Amino acid sequence: MVQILKKSIEVSGRLLTLETGRMAKQAGGAVFVSYGDTMVLAAATMSDTQRPGVDFFPLSVDYEEKMYAVGKIPGGFIKREGRPSEKAVLSSRIIDRPLRPLFPKSMRNDVQVITTVMSVDNDNAPDITAMIGASAALHISKIPFGGPIAGVIVGYVDGEFVLNPTVDQEEKSLMHLAVAGTADAVMMVEAGAKEMPEQLILDGIMYAHENIKLIVEFIEEFRAEALQMGLAKEKWQFVEEEIDPELVKKVKEIAAQPMKDLMYRCSQERLDKASREKLIDELNEDVQQQLAEEYPESVAQIGKVLYKIEKETMRSLIAKDKIRIDGRAINEVRPISCEVGILARAHGSSLFTRGQTQILNALTLGTVSQEQILDGLGVEDSKRYMHQYNFPPYSVGEARPMRSPGRREIGHGALAERALLAVIPSEEQFPYAMRLVSEAIESNGSTSMGSVCASTLSLMEAGVPISSPVSGCAMGLIKEGEDITILTDIQGMEDFLGDMDFKVAGTVHGITAIQMDIKIAGIDKEILTRALKQAKEGRDFILGKMLDVIAEPRQELSPYAPRIITIQINPDKIREVIGSGGKVIKKIIEVTGAGIDIEDDGRVFIASVDMAAGEKALEIINNIVAEPEVGKIYKGKVVKIMEFGAFVEIIPGVMGGGGKDGMVHISQLASNRVEKVTDVCQEGDMMWVKCIGVDTATGKVKLSRKDALREMGLNE
Repeated sequence: MVQILKKSIEVSGRLLTLETGRMAKQAGGAVFVSYGDTMVLAAATMSDTQRPGVDFFPLSVDYEEKMYAVGKIPGGFIKREGRPSEKAVLSSRIIDRPLRPLFPKSMRNDVQVITTVMSVDNDNAPDITAMIGASAALHISKIPFGGPIAGVIVGYVDGEFVLNPTVDQEEKSLMHLAVAGTADAVMMVEAGAKEMPEQLILDGIMYAHENIKLIVEFIEEFRAEALQMGLAKEKWQFVEEEIDPELVKKVKEIAAQPMKDLMYRCSQERLDKASREKLIDELNEDVQQQLAEEYPESVAQIGKVLYKIEKETMRSLIAKDKIRIDGRAINEVRPISCEVGILARAHGSSLFTRGQTQILNALTLGTVSQEQILDGLGVEDSKRYMHQYNFPPYSVGEARPMRSPGRREIGHGALAERALLAVIPSEEQFPYAMRLVSEAIESNGSTSMGSVCASTLSLMEAGVPISSPVSGCAMGLIKEGEDITILTDIQGMEDFLGDMDFKVAGTVHGITAIQMDIKIAGIDKEILTRALKQAKEGRDFILGKMLDVIAEPRQELSPYAPRIITIQINPDKIREVIGSGGKVIKKIIEVTGAGIDIEDDGRVFIASVDMAAGEKALEIINNIVAEPEVGKIYKGKVVKIMEFGAFVEIIPGVMGGGGKDGMVHISQLASNRVEKVTDVCQEGDMMWVKCIGVDTATGKVKLSRKDALREMGLNE
C-alpha cells in the first residue's frame, strides 16, 4: 500500500500544501507543492560518488516552465518547450542562491534540483512556490543540507506590507521584495522598488523573515512526519577531507608571513589586479617547488592550503587592521570616470569606469512595435524597456570560447533593468521602445552596478526623460567571529573571498533595486542596517560623479533616433488606414519612408528619423480618417451630377483609403431658383460648400453652396 504524506499551512490567507510519497518516488527526495492553484513538483537527487577533478560543488538548480501550466501551446513550429525563458533562468537563480551556501563546502557529489511548474495561478508566485518545494525535497532526502529555507514576496500597498501579493496588489505595490532565509537569518534578497526609503526596505525584509520562520518550522514538521512514515531518509554524514597536518604546518611556515607581507605591499603600493595576481602566483609556485621533493604527490593539497592562507590573510587584514588589498578605506569608492556620447551612431552611449571595472553602454530607441514579446507563464506579455548584459572573456584577461548568454549574464542584465524601471517614462510620455546593452569590457568587481550607472548616463545622453538618475554600489562583508566589517564598492577578490555581495541601486529619493547573496549561514538586522546606510553613502558619491558629466536628460534626441508622432484615431477607421490586404498602409510607408504602427485601441505611432517624412505620413493619415464637420466650409470637387443635385468630394481619398463626399441638393446650389444642376456646375468643377448636416445612422453628408458663398461674402 502506497503511503502518502500531505500537510498544509495557511500563508497569507491561502493554503500552502506539501505532499510526498505519491510522485517521483525514485528521486532522492520529491515534494509536490501547491499554493492556491499554483503547483510545482520539486525533486532533489545526489550522485553516490564525487565528481573527479573538480574544485567546486557541482550543484545544478533547474526551474522548468511547462506551457500547459497556463493552458497554452508553445509558439513556433516545434510546439515543445525549448530553451528556458529569461524568467525561468532568473527563477532558477533565485532558488539556487539561498540553497548553495548551506551545503558542505568541500562536497563534490553532484546534486541536482529540478522544479517543474505544472499549474500556475498568477496570484500565487510559482518561483517562490518552487523554492519552498526545492527546500522541502532536499530536507527529506539524504543529501547533507543545512536548511531548510523558505521564501516569500513582500509588497507595500497603501502604507502596509502585504505578504505574497496578488496580481492586483502587485500593480499597486511600491516594491517587490523577494526574501529567502533559514529560521535564524536572511540568506537572499531580490528587490525592485519605486524609490523606497532604506528603513522601509529593511522593515520589509524583517517582516518577510518573520513569516519565513513559520514556513521553515512547517517544513521541519513535514520532514519529522515523513521520517516516521519512512518517506524521508536519514542524512548522509559527509566527512570533510583532511589534509596531512604536517603538510599544513610546513606550508604555513613557508607561506603565511610572505603572504601577509605581499598583501601589505599590494595595499601600500595600490597595485592593480594583474600585478597582485602575478605576485600571489609567484609565491604559490615558489612554495610548491620548495615542497615538491618531500611531497611529490601533494600538489593539489598544497594548493588548497595556499588558497586557505590567502583567504585567511586577506580577511584578517580587513577584519583586524581594516586594511584592504588595494589600499582603500573601508568605505571608499574606487576612482570613477564617466563619459557620454562615445558611439557616433548609437542613440545614446556612455563609458563608466570604476577602478578596473569598465562598462560600455549603448541605447537604441525604436517604435513600440519593437518591444520584446514574452512567451512565458506570467501575466506580462511584452516589455518596451529592455536591458541586456554581456561579459566577454577579454574583460578578465582570459581567452575562452564565446557562448550564448549564461545565467550570470541574464541575471546581471535583469538586475540593471529592474534598477532603472522605476524612473523610465510611461509610454504616453515617451512612446518608444528602449534597448540598452551593457558590454562589460573590463571587470574587477560589480559590473552589474556599473551597468546601472552606465545605463543612466546613456538614457540621459539620449534625451530619455527619466524621472531621476540612478546609481548603484556593491557592498561586501567580512565576518570573523564577532568582528563585522562592511566594505563599500567591493572588487573581485573581496567578493570571491568575502561573505556577502550586497548590491544596492537607487536615486536620491530611495532604493530602486537590491540583490543580496551571502556565503555564510545568513545575516541579521544589524548587518543589513549598516550595509544599507553605507551603501547610501557610496551611491550618493557615485551619483555626484555621474552628474558632474551630465546633470539631466538632453532636450533633443540624437539626430539618428526616430522621431515618433502619436495620434489617436477612431478604432473603426483602422481598417481604412490599413486598407485591403494592407495596401494603403504599405503605400504610405513606401511614399513617405516613415514607420507606422497601429494599436487596436486606435493609437497610431509614426516613426521617422526625417521629421518631414513623419509629418507627411501624419497628413495622409489625417486625411484618411477625417470626418465631415457640421458648420465647416470646404473647397470640394464635383464628382457626379444628378437631376436633384451634385455630389461634391470634400475630403479627398488618399492612396486608395478614406475620402468623403456629400450631396448638394439643387435647392442648395444658389439663393435663386435653379432649373438644372448643370446651369451651375459641371463634373470636375471646384466649388465652395458648407456642411449643414450629417446623418448619424447612414453617414450621409448634406452640403450647401449658397450658405458657403453667403458666409464667405462671395457672389454667386
